[in-house]
Amino acid sequence: MRTRIVRIGNSRGVRIPKPLLEEAGLGDEVELRVVASGIIIESAGTARAGWAEGAARLREREGGVMLDEPAPPDFDESEWTW
Repeated sequence: MRTRIVRIGNSRGVRIPKPLLEEAGLGDEVELRVVASGIIIESAGTARAGWAEGAARLREREGGVMLDEPAPPDFDESEWTW
């Protein structure tokens, strides 16, 4: 699809038709990145997106062992006073 770059104040913008936004799954916030042939517009995603998959890959690669053994906090070693 061909469109025009329009003036928006001191900046420029591109109007993206609603069907294209829906098909691409783009919301209100996007990431822009420059490549040799232009600009890529991608979904901004959510915080911690992909962390579960990354942890699963790490668990498979490392054999499911923890990097550090869990240690009790200092307050577990002292007596509690109520």
